[in-house]
Amino acid sequence: MDTSPSELPASQCNLMEPGNITRISKFLLLGFSERPELQPLIFGLFLSMYLITVFGNLLILLAISSDSHLHTPMYFFLANLSFVDICFTSTTVPRMLWNIQTQTKVITYAGCITQMNFFITFAGMDDFLLSVMAYDRFVAICHPLQYMVIMNPRLCGLLVLVSWIMSVLYSLVHTLMVLGLSFCTEVEIPHFFCELNQMIQLASSDTFLNNVVMYLAAMLLGGGLLVWVLYSYSKIVSSIRGISSAQSKYKAFSTCASHLSVVSLFYCTSLGVYLSSAATQSSHSSATASVMYTVVTPMLNPFIYSLRNRDIKRALKRIVGIQ
Repeated sequence: MDTSPSELPASQCNLMEPGNITRISKFLLLGFSERPELQPLIFGLFLSMYLITVFGNLLILLAISSDSHLHTPMYFFLANLSFVDICFTSTTVPRMLWNIQTQTKVITYAGCITQMNFFITFAGMDDFLLSVMAYDRFVAICHPLQYMVIMNPRLCGLLVLVSWIMSVLYSLVHTLMVLGLSFCTEVEIPHFFCELNQMIQLASSDTFLNNVVMYLAAMLLGGGLLVWVLYSYSKIVSSIRGISSAQSKYKAFSTCASHLSVVSLFYCTSLGVYLSSAATQSSHSSATASVMYTVVTPMLNPFIYSLRNRDIKRALKRIVGIQ
């Protein structure tokens, strides 16, 4: 009996000539587990985390927009981060919840490419915004007398605009390169969303250039921004050590603690995912680990900023009517 392309595993599809492969129309997102008894638990867990993420970040946005005392560069960037975190999580979790609820794993080719494009865009924005926020804290601690002059509204808006442009271009490059790949007519993705690395691994055509661009871009973008964040905080620590007053030291450190916590959480989880997936080569392990930076980190960000920030807590209490 002849085997159709849709029935071939990825390894056999890779041996076929591109001309023999029918144009892909859909992918199958396998998610975390195929056991039916676990689906309600997974659905409830991710629905809860998604609702907490959305409402928590919306509260941060509402608090910042409603309190004039929070209309400063630091909170302007925090508001943008909260908005991006909502979008970041919304690119993956709702689709997974829909698939569980409807008991289907299917996502169209166009839907998969679109999801991947937005995911890369918002992940890039998270990277850029964390770097911009590190620069903001660097200026605030190391050049306090010039802070309002340097971090003027025009520069703040420009930094966010450039971050959006760079993130969109970064995502567009990867998306266009994936569009040039060939796939079997039905591909199973052992993940809960269309992740770039998985898409490249499952392609049936030559992916050497895609891999080079993916890792080079990750090194230049992610690595470069991480180096900038580390440099900024090395300067901040040096400046704080030079402060004689213990109370002033504590106040300076407290303004950076929340952001440093978020930076550590985002980079440690995302780096841990890719290093562990490279070591184990287990797609299901990678999918489970990816939950940390795609779902858990955006969910925790509002708690980190609200619990460690008296201004945010005061604004939130005013919103809910607690004096």
